[in-house]
Amino acid sequence: MTDEARIVALAAIRRVTEQGGYSTLVVPAALERSGLDAQGRAFAMELAFGTLRRKVTLDWAIARVSSRPPDRMSPGALAAIRLGAYQLLFTRVPDHAAVSESVGLVTTRERGFVNAVLRKLAASPPSPPNGVTDEDVAVRTGLAPWAVNELRRVLGDEAEDAAAALAEQAPLCLRANPCRRSVDELERDLLDAGRHPRRGSLHPDTLLLEGAGDPARLPGYAEGWFAVQDQASSFVVAALGPRPGERVLDVCAGPGGKLAQLACLVGDDGFAVGGDLHPARAGLVAATAARLGVRAAVLAQDARAPALAGGFDRVLVDAPCSGIGSARRRPELLWRAERAGLSGLARLQVAIASAAADQLAPGGRLVYSVCTFPRAETDAACDALLGKRPDLEPATIEGPDGPAERVRVWPHRHGGDGMFAAAFRRKA
Repeated sequence: MTDEARIVALAAIRRVTEQGGYSTLVVPAALERSGLDAQGRAFAMELAFGTLRRKVTLDWAIARVSSRPPDRMSPGALAAIRLGAYQLLFTRVPDHAAVSESVGLVTTRERGFVNAVLRKLAASPPSPPNGVTDEDVAVRTGLAPWAVNELRRVLGDEAEDAAAALAEQAPLCLRANPCRRSVDELERDLLDAGRHPRRGSLHPDTLLLEGAGDPARLPGYAEGWFAVQDQASSFVVAALGPRPGERVLDVCAGPGGKLAQLACLVGDDGFAVGGDLHPARAGLVAATAARLGVRAAVLAQDARAPALAGGFDRVLVDAPCSGIGSARRRPELLWRAERAGLSGLARLQVAIASAAADQLAPGGRLVYSVCTFPRAETDAACDALLGKRPDLEPATIEGPDGPAERVRVWPHRHGGDGMFAAAFRRKA
């Protein structure tokens, strides 16, 4: 079964690294098709997510023992070497098993090369660099060097702590759905089921679970007692401040957790609407709202050219972004995004937020959020929005470190995903 687990893990790794797949979709789907038992599934999951999480470090180590740099290896050989290297450097798998089983995953003509590289790595594993350059921190943490540089500009000496925290595996985060179950009741339900939840620090309705597995198997999932949602995302909704009876809009609503939270907060006397560019994701938003038992309207639309007339009291713009702040759950985000793509993302973000401002009633509140930290997508985007929309003015958010017009949430400080949020008011 361990051989089969490695086969499943390797296929998932290649789907993510070579075809641009998302680990949170690829790995569960591969496990579902595999027929592995619980132990085999857990091993395959550890290998897949761990190899993706440590890709930067693994490639650095591989380059030091190989006669050929990683970017000149065949995709199949490189994937198998990464998988073997992860076992050698980060697990308790015996060296002989890590080498021989990884060699068995490649074609006959590649086995000699893969065997040689992994044997050298097993015999002389390189020690991580102890320098302070962006590249050195990248090797130690797994975050791309350019992103380390961005962290330095924002956090200074805390950059490596933040990078390391972003590369850790996040606990399962549940937001109690108060329209179905209070957080106290949900906590008791989980304790009765033999789970050991702990309270989140960013949002009062949050519970954290270590090693929880499939959330659909937890008590109350089908009944809509909770949403799987990081507490930083729940904090963003709280920053919008929806009140019972208000009209609220989530312009980038997929997959639907924040819209469902908004709909619950405004209640049956309010009106919650969510939009998404892709019809399939809009369908997912509607399914999420239905499972959680809240009333919300959902439509497929381009947020840059909305199909709505406006008049909303509050608008949430949780914009498409590089997503590095959520790398604890999707480890490929540590290295997939490129600095060159930030300017295009920023233009999209400003266009969406500017169009969303048209949906606000005078005096209405807009919150712009992204689960990332580069300045192009955060402060620079907000500055551009204010320049484009003189009818907007900054507003205050009650953040975890005190009130501010722009708030950053960090995993090493606050326990949530890396998140940026800024609030604006439309002038009367």
